[in-house]
Amino acid sequence: MTTNELDAGQSRARMEANLARIEELQQRLVSALTKKQKTPASLSGPEATLYAKAGQAYWQEALQNPAKLIEQQVHYWGQTMQHFAEAQKAFSGGRMEAPDNIVPDDRRFANPLWNSNPYFNFIKQQYQINGEAIRKAVENIEDLDPTEKRRLRFFAQQITDMLAPTNFFATNPDALEKAIKTDGESLVKGLENLVADVEANNGEMIVRLVDESAFNVGGNIATAKGEVVYRNRMMELIQYSPTTEKVQELPIVLFPPWINKFYILDLKEKNSLIRWIVDQGYTLFVVSWINPDEAYSDVGLEDYIEEGYMTAMNVAREICGTEQVNAVGYCIAGTTLGLTLALLKKRKKKLVKSATFFTTLTDFSDQGEFTPFLQNDFIDGIEEEIDNKGMLSSFIMARTFSYLRSNDLIYGPAIKSYMMGETPPAFDLLYWNGDGANLPGKMTMQYLRGLCQRNEFSEGTFELFGETLALKDVDVPLMSIATETDHIAAARDVYRGVQQMGSRSKTFVLGESGHIAGIVNPPSKVKYGHFLNADLSGDFDSWKDTATRHDGSWWPQWEAWLNKRSGKKTEARIPGDSAYPSLGPAPGTYVQIKAVKQKQ
Repeated sequence: MTTNELDAGQSRARMEANLARIEELQQRLVSALTKKQKTPASLSGPEATLYAKAGQAYWQEALQNPAKLIEQQVHYWGQTMQHFAEAQKAFSGGRMEAPDNIVPDDRRFANPLWNSNPYFNFIKQQYQINGEAIRKAVENIEDLDPTEKRRLRFFAQQITDMLAPTNFFATNPDALEKAIKTDGESLVKGLENLVADVEANNGEMIVRLVDESAFNVGGNIATAKGEVVYRNRMMELIQYSPTTEKVQELPIVLFPPWINKFYILDLKEKNSLIRWIVDQGYTLFVVSWINPDEAYSDVGLEDYIEEGYMTAMNVAREICGTEQVNAVGYCIAGTTLGLTLALLKKRKKKLVKSATFFTTLTDFSDQGEFTPFLQNDFIDGIEEEIDNKGMLSSFIMARTFSYLRSNDLIYGPAIKSYMMGETPPAFDLLYWNGDGANLPGKMTMQYLRGLCQRNEFSEGTFELFGETLALKDVDVPLMSIATETDHIAAARDVYRGVQQMGSRSKTFVLGESGHIAGIVNPPSKVKYGHFLNADLSGDFDSWKDTATRHDGSWWPQWEAWLNKRSGKKTEARIPGDSAYPSLGPAPGTYVQIKAVKQKQ
């Protein structure tokens, strides 16, 4: 037997063993999928009436203006026929060459075979021709409600992205090449990854984006020194240890969003906003929210305000011996900080010297990229889910956010993990992104119905504690930071809310990048710049057109603004006091609570 024959025999044996292993894993996968819990159908897509209305509008237009429909179809047919003829010509000529591309570049098709191989090239170009035809068909539908058209546009793109040839093994050259090269081992590893993900999520196919074993909260992330000085059912309050001999008189109380964990602000030493604030000479308190379960079903925004915001600020004031604090709110916590400030105005209490808002929406008159998910069919589905489980589980939130960037957060990672058999990367940001939190039922519906759908805070009709709260009642000096490419809190929507606030002193900053990188932007990196403009009288476009761009992080700009509102210097404060002794070191215990999975 020759060496080549021996190698071929060993390769066949490996292939057969891997195929047998695949059959075994398929049985495990089927078993895992049977554990999937039923969720309301509306959470997986829009009601059929959306497509029915779109179809009706499309055909009504076709009857009234048949020439337009014929023109669209003829253009599509012409492109397809030309594409097919050129591919046939390449094949019949006996040359394994693909015709020239008539479609734009797409990073999903980076493998050279997509351009050089006629088979893959034909599939790629036809997919892109089909996708463009669908987009044009949607855009050309008239007499359809703008909100419904926006939803149709979104879901049509989701279907187009889902049907990309890269998402299927038989039409993905990267996956095919690796399977052959590894004698099927990549398929085995990929199926093992898929089975592990489905089993870990009780039947839900949630792509694992990161190697979770590489991180330990309090071990190699969230390691800034501090102590938990207070705890109740809603939150732990962490006071961070000083790194300077003197500190500003007024403390900072920072409220992170409870959709995710607070340690996005302390992932590692070099990009930790928490460390940076302390290093500038401030006494910093950070709230670490509880990760709720079904027992928190009746917890509403009033509980977050009373047992979270009010309590945290009062504890900080008592420990530091001050009448006021400087408050910071991030995302949904910024929205709720706005509600808290309006409530304090009604109660004639001046606990807050200044407020800082990170990527915070307070005017929801334009629902932006979340429009598809903020209509009644989807919200009704969430309400049904909450009625059944008492909470909105983190996986539904994660899935919703993921579909806003489906190629990056769903299909791309799925291809690498399930088709290529690759191990997810050890990336701290993705680890944090996957460490989500459940949301209490009552709070979720107050937020979605009252704030997002009815825009009651901006309209001045939001009711809490027997008071009617209005955005114009937010009257403390404030700074609001929005970011250019934020797909969660669009900068123009953040700006519009700031304009309606009643403060005489308002500063608006536009940072480069997005919802996370635009906020976690340390000065040491000199990576993203920011824009400033003191004139907030016009609309967002006029503000941006006349704004001045500055290199580097906005953090120093914020600190200079905050410094003027923080009182005199005083001796650095060791965390806690006799009334509030340490309950344990930072990052505390609440941050370690994982989101409740779907019950079996």
